[in-house]
Amino acid sequence: MTVARLTRDPIAVQQLVAEVAADGHGATALFLGTVRNTNDGRPVEGIEYTAYDRMAVAELERIAEEAASRHPGTAIVVEHRLGVLAVGDISVAIASASAHRAAAIEANRYVIEELKRRVPIWKRERYLDGTLEWVDPTRTRSESAV
Repeated sequence: MTVARLTRDPIAVQQLVAEVAADGHGATALFLGTVRNTNDGRPVEGIEYTAYDRMAVAELERIAEEAASRHPGTAIVVEHRLGVLAVGDISVAIASASAHRAAAIEANRYVIEELKRRVPIWKRERYLDGTLEWVDPTRTRSESAV
């Protein structure tokens, strides 16, 4: 079972965990991506997420299905938030459940890494000095300094 969705509402973590629950699942892994207060040494006030919704959901579904096929019997729910988020808000949540922990943990890792690389969701950071800047999620801090 895989589910992928976008939302403009706060992410209900307990709901995601409940969606992947099953009697045969002995392990549930939960990943939460939250808005942090700095980026590249600059104080951040919040982030605005936008997406090409239909394409983003389709790609999220493909990624969740790929992760599930790599780890048979693993249930996966991924949800990404859109709109303006404050520091500390949950921007993305992934719940994976399987018979054993390795599959659940690896499924989560696959989903978040591929999401960052492939899904058309863009983020614009809002800095405390009032400036706004689009952020490339595929670049590391050292690459953005070059």
